[in-house]
Amino acid sequence: MSRFLIAGGGIGGLGAALALAQAGHQAEIFEKSAEFGEIGAGIQLGPNVFRMFDRLGLRAAIDADAVRPKALVMRCAIHGHEVTRVPLGAGFEAHFGQPYAVTHRADLLNTLLAACRAHPGVALHQGVGVAGASQDDATATLHLTDGRHVAGDAVIGADGLWSRIRAQVMGDGPPLVSGHIAYRAVLAMARVPDGIARDEVTLWAGPKLHLVTYPLRRGELLNLVAVFHSEHYEEGWDAAGDLDLIESHFAGTRPEVRHMLGMIDAWKFWVLCDREPRRGWSQGRITLLGDAAHPMLQYLAQGANMALEDAVCLADQTGRHATIPEALAGYEEARVLRTGRVQLMARVYGEAYHAGGVKAELRDQMLANRPAQAAWAGMAWLYGHQAWEG
Repeated sequence: MSRFLIAGGGIGGLGAALALAQAGHQAEIFEKSAEFGEIGAGIQLGPNVFRMFDRLGLRAAIDADAVRPKALVMRCAIHGHEVTRVPLGAGFEAHFGQPYAVTHRADLLNTLLAACRAHPGVALHQGVGVAGASQDDATATLHLTDGRHVAGDAVIGADGLWSRIRAQVMGDGPPLVSGHIAYRAVLAMARVPDGIARDEVTLWAGPKLHLVTYPLRRGELLNLVAVFHSEHYEEGWDAAGDLDLIESHFAGTRPEVRHMLGMIDAWKFWVLCDREPRRGWSQGRITLLGDAAHPMLQYLAQGANMALEDAVCLADQTGRHATIPEALAGYEEARVLRTGRVQLMARVYGEAYHAGGVKAELRDQMLANRPAQAAWAGMAWLYGHQAWEG
């Protein structure tokens, strides 16, 4: 049994702790916030992450909170026509062997947190910041902001986009600012205006902008994420949005889109960032996981999904190698091309969503009248049964 010290108690950190504990290790999480919690609202769950839920024994708890939308739909935010529709019903589930669902980030985190609290192999420390890490041939040590030093067999940096562990391990500076800003809010389903689907994931695509909506909390809420191009930069995930700014960016969109945006009187926003895919996450007894290892734009809705794939893969590698450094190196090798592809393809999808003029016409022509089987085939690299293993 090895002792893993995990910096960060978000979805990836909790998933890693649970997976490692189930593999027979001791896992300790150090979370800087006073309480474990997740900033944000909606999260999309692809078939690939449902395989992780099955592996972790979380399927029933996830299903209790999640909503299974009937389709992924792209509509033109300017003219209103439907660009493409991907059915998510029985045919989709039969094709991939797992469903597609949406849920509240807090519900997912609380499910992971409850499972970690119930497992004797997981220890949780909150209100404890991480300043950095060090290692020698036999141990890895977390250095805490309160001056303490905790030694174990390995350190996992699951401390997100602005990871202090990454800064030490890779030293590649701050993340890349995309020039895109995301505003988020939720609306009670009873207040959703006509013309907005309540049982689908709908993406309203326009030049240099898009709006995504889908149901949350067993259909009680509608999640809204409005994205537009801006050079503004601010660290963090929870800054207050500017009502006039979002109104001006969406001024030329469809009346039903503007009507719904006008229903929101308080937005939160974050600046979208990512990094170039890189090797080098794992050095000896220290490794990175989730956004600390491979931050990605949200256009494939895979950030948390990839972090949970990382968690299960990391635990699996500990059973395939004789030493911790070998296991961490094997974990990176198994994940780096998989996550790198998602990072790069997320950028491509963002370009397609935000196309205007002839580019938008070509996108619409390419996607028009696409059979369900063709759409599903195009998703196989991401959702396919063995894809997550790298």
